[in-house]
Amino acid sequence: MEIEISRRRFLQGSVALTIVGASSGALAVGGSSGNKTESQEKGERSVATLCEMCVNKCAAIARVKDGKVIKLDPNPLFPKSRNMLCARGNAGIKALYDEDRLKYPLIRAGERGDGKFKRVTWDEAYTYIQEKLVKIMDEEQDNRSAIGFCAGEGMGEHHFKEFNKVFGSANWLNHSSVCLQSTVSGYTLTIGTYGNPDLANAKYVIMAGANRAEAIVTPDTMDLFKRTLGRGCQLVVIDPRYSHTAHKADLWLPIKAGTDLAFVLALTHVVLSEEIYNKKFVEEKFNGFEEYKAHILQQNYTPEWAEPITGISASDIRKVARDFMACAPQAIYYPGRRTTWAKNDFQLRRAMAIFTALGGGVDVKGGICYGKTLPIDEHSIPAPMYANAKSRIEQNKAAIVGGTGSWVAWRDMVAAKETPYPIRGMFIYKQNPMHCVPNTAKTAQMFKNMDLVVTIDTMPSDTAIMSDVILPECTYLERTDPVKSFGGIEPAIAQRNKVIEPLYETKPVLQILRELTAKLSRPLFENSLKHDEDLQEMIEEKASELASSNPNKGEEELKKLAIEEVFEDEMEGWDISQGYAHSEEEMNEHAVAKYAGAHEMLLKHGVFYPGINEQFKQVSANEYVYYPESKKAYSMRNGQFNTPSKKVECVIPSLASKGIDTMPTWREEYLPKTPAGQFRFVTGRHAQFTQSSTANNALLLDTMSENFIWINKRVAKERGIKFGDLLEISSKAGKTRIKAYPTEKIAPDTVFFVHGFGVQSKAMSRAYQNGGHDSMIIEEHIEPVFGAAAAHETLVEIRKV
Repeated sequence: MEIEISRRRFLQGSVALTIVGASSGALAVGGSSGNKTESQEKGERSVATLCEMCVNKCAAIARVKDGKVIKLDPNPLFPKSRNMLCARGNAGIKALYDEDRLKYPLIRAGERGDGKFKRVTWDEAYTYIQEKLVKIMDEEQDNRSAIGFCAGEGMGEHHFKEFNKVFGSANWLNHSSVCLQSTVSGYTLTIGTYGNPDLANAKYVIMAGANRAEAIVTPDTMDLFKRTLGRGCQLVVIDPRYSHTAHKADLWLPIKAGTDLAFVLALTHVVLSEEIYNKKFVEEKFNGFEEYKAHILQQNYTPEWAEPITGISASDIRKVARDFMACAPQAIYYPGRRTTWAKNDFQLRRAMAIFTALGGGVDVKGGICYGKTLPIDEHSIPAPMYANAKSRIEQNKAAIVGGTGSWVAWRDMVAAKETPYPIRGMFIYKQNPMHCVPNTAKTAQMFKNMDLVVTIDTMPSDTAIMSDVILPECTYLERTDPVKSFGGIEPAIAQRNKVIEPLYETKPVLQILRELTAKLSRPLFENSLKHDEDLQEMIEEKASELASSNPNKGEEELKKLAIEEVFEDEMEGWDISQGYAHSEEEMNEHAVAKYAGAHEMLLKHGVFYPGINEQFKQVSANEYVYYPESKKAYSMRNGQFNTPSKKVECVIPSLASKGIDTMPTWREEYLPKTPAGQFRFVTGRHAQFTQSSTANNALLLDTMSENFIWINKRVAKERGIKFGDLLEISSKAGKTRIKAYPTEKIAPDTVFFVHGFGVQSKAMSRAYQNGGHDSMIIEEHIEPVFGAAAAHETLVEIRKV
């Protein structure tokens, strides 16, 4: 559920986590100490909820016996997950009952990062934050942007984002710029949507870098693989390594890392020069086509030109281009669901989107679909204005720095103390910058430069141990989260319902923010009174209004009355806690009030869409119907694309003024150069792990105990490296250690290992120093358009330990 903000104007080394008691010495986090909430509940029951072990949010049924969650089963009612719950989803129980999880509020008791904390009450933690913030805001003359905010993806993220907005800081960052910012932006600016690839009906799919067999095993992943290898859909995988997805493909083309743009430009050259594109679609739906065609042909982006750059033969390039168009419009160049690769990534995604559109594969069954959304009602939160709040700090570090920010650029400025005004603190929710932002050493320096770091999380992560205050959130099975509308070909509304009461002293983020803002609201308002001339003028105006109705009160009394009215007046919104007054359950009921029976259905079954009672049916052991074919949202735009011209944008002239190519263009500096003795490092995901958030999960570690570095077998033999040998991997950013996996399934000049391992917090007992930590070696390169982290631009050296 999106929250609308009412504004009158737009705001400009390894460490252990130790609990230090007042007189009782040290208690290791994860021990039996603390007040665990023991349920008195007897009997068995089931609760419909939503998984949060990855971004997909599959529907689940939690089975509870005597107050304890004993099993998680898939919920067949949700079109998005269709009676599927993967290994990660099943392992959600261990996230709930992980003995290392955060249990109570903590305040730093030693040096930043040494892991020493003392256990405190919630009120003591809130008071500490309040006193620090008031001091900082006073010294910064109420520049709210002196405090940064960051969050990871999740259903509770919007509550935290509203905290950022009512607080008044312009410095907001989320996971996008270390994830798929350039992908989403490239596709959206070109065809109007990131879209829903209809893998169930596509006849031809090019999947580049995306590793659906390992990274995110969902129903559409399985639908695709049921039809590959000559069974209805041709899958071409473009990847420098032979992944499990490549194993499921009809054709694997081992590309040189960082050269995908040249490959797509060559495909486009074949299609345009041979005129095998969808001429009717192009004539009606393309803007700037002739200019783009001339550009591609004049630059001579032939398959022969691309072959030495990409390592893919010209004949293979021609075959893929021709086969793709023969299957179009049921043909997709898959957008991808992962991080930015190289500095040319934005242009790569634009080229991919245009290539799909040349076959007419947009807003059509079997192509990239816009899909449909079931709108839910918003909950409006009033927010004050802050005259002294300055604009975000990194806005000049990339051509377009959007609302989600550029993590690397922002971090680098704070770490180097090169910000236009001091960044004194940070609030962090459900994100682990020490593990997900390239160059961990610089991220640590950023935190060391701050006066207040507050982390809200469920686990004592590497970022948590760099904090001043840790506020323990309960896990997803212990809370109700905001109802969410999931758009797509088969749209639905789903709700995460609380399964059991929170254990220990943990709380849901909504309650944490309600209590914290209640503590902060008045002191911060009084600080603003000292420094905000607009607020002072507002008080004077209010006092003048009150004078006529209070003739017997003096000037000071009228001023006091005015201050109270301005603070409490919902139109002004200076009481920043008022937006958190309602419970999650109340807001969820309001959000779906327009749909008869939806609230009750969501409480009982966790899923709702209009017509669910009539349309949903089981047709076989594990096959269900949610929407009849005639009601599926394959085509929703009626030929009107959500772009400025309402067409596919081949050329974006506005980019020129920012020094960015208006059309996808290959430049000499894009050519990867890997000196002898070095390797290009690429990273990725694993089907049983979600970044660093699952690194301590005992059930998932049974599926893969640690990560290994893939190195070409012939190269390994030359260097005397055998399976399991410990290697030191180093770059300009830092070093990490990891065991070797020699294999023929990767190019000789490239190495790879899975992200999310090598945790440095001793408080995560199973994850501590388990495997290699990629952010320690990934250098801080950024894609120049949106400032996203370019994760595959790093060169490394390898030494056998």
